[in-house]
Amino acid sequence: MVNEFDEIRPYAAGEVKQAVESLLADRQFSHLLQGFVPWMPRWMRNGLFRLAFVGVNTPLQFQLRFIKPVLKHILRRCSTDHTFAYNGIAPGPERYTFISNHRDIVLDSAILDLMLHEHRFPTTCEIAIGDNLLIYPWIKTLVKLNKAFTVKRGLSPRELLESSQRMSRYMHHVIQEKHENIWIAQREGRAKDSSDQTQESLLKMFAMAGEGSIVDRLKELHLVPLSISYEYDPCDYLKAREFQMKRDNPAFKKTKQDDLDNMKTGIFGQKGRIHYEAMPCINTWLDEVAELPKTEIFGEIARRIDRQIHAGYRLYPGNYVAADLLDGTSAFSNQYTAEERNAFEKYLQSRIDLIHIENKDEAFLRERILTMYANPVINKMKSAE
Repeated sequence: MVNEFDEIRPYAAGEVKQAVESLLADRQFSHLLQGFVPWMPRWMRNGLFRLAFVGVNTPLQFQLRFIKPVLKHILRRCSTDHTFAYNGIAPGPERYTFISNHRDIVLDSAILDLMLHEHRFPTTCEIAIGDNLLIYPWIKTLVKLNKAFTVKRGLSPRELLESSQRMSRYMHHVIQEKHENIWIAQREGRAKDSSDQTQESLLKMFAMAGEGSIVDRLKELHLVPLSISYEYDPCDYLKAREFQMKRDNPAFKKTKQDDLDNMKTGIFGQKGRIHYEAMPCINTWLDEVAELPKTEIFGEIARRIDRQIHAGYRLYPGNYVAADLLDGTSAFSNQYTAEERNAFEKYLQSRIDLIHIENKDEAFLRERILTMYANPVINKMKSAE
């Protein structure tokens, strides 16, 4: 029987075995595995991989057997610490839609899943991912095994409306009937300048399905603003490069290879400390905006979610140094030492040195990277006003 969600949903339990077999048959995925055990021949890798997944019949089991150890390996190698704080939510029967700022294409949701598991939440998240990132068949297979559902991109206005309605129905179905959590970014794509703002159109999509008023429909999703803070963004220099490319050529578009390079750099680059902060569910204050006109309600909800996300940032010395360097002041000098300032300035120059581009504009690139690290300071200060 064909279900209306079949085109976008993750794999169901009965589809996992065949999906794993298709991964093993994919040469690109086999090459990826080689990076973890370069000394092992392919036939042995595939044999061990197949043996490792005996008894894996659901996406959650796949996450725990494969994604969890791979992710822990990446975090040991590429970060110094990862922490999770949750305010007003707790492990238990409730399911949540985590709406977060977006720092890394792959790891934002993966690290959340790991932290939920480590803090004894009963299940991980179904993950919203744009189909523009499903560059190769093995990526699509892997993310669907990892409980990802697909967000369609590049649609006509009519197709976009139909896709949004289906997406909304699916999200309500996940929370209310499948009893799974959801992770979704607060906007399409990453905020390359790290100034995180929630798209009103996303909230409108959430409210397309469900019962009752706008507030009632949003309450069904149990939206939890989630702040993600990385001490260092491995893709900062790639984002700065893209800023100059677009400045010099407004028609510039990233290639599939660019997207793949961003994903690899984000996964394997150094991140320093990582902190996730889940803020209280917005159901605690949604009734306060219920009487606003429809033309204002989504804007007000977006602003409140932004304040919660900004308030949840964890700031590091580099953020404060960047804010001072950007403004040419020492307003935040009490937040870092001379050694920390010197270390960040060296880091900044090392990132600029990685950029190879025609007509390289170092002053512009420097300003772009500083802005990425300074904006969380600026936004967190505004959230306290």
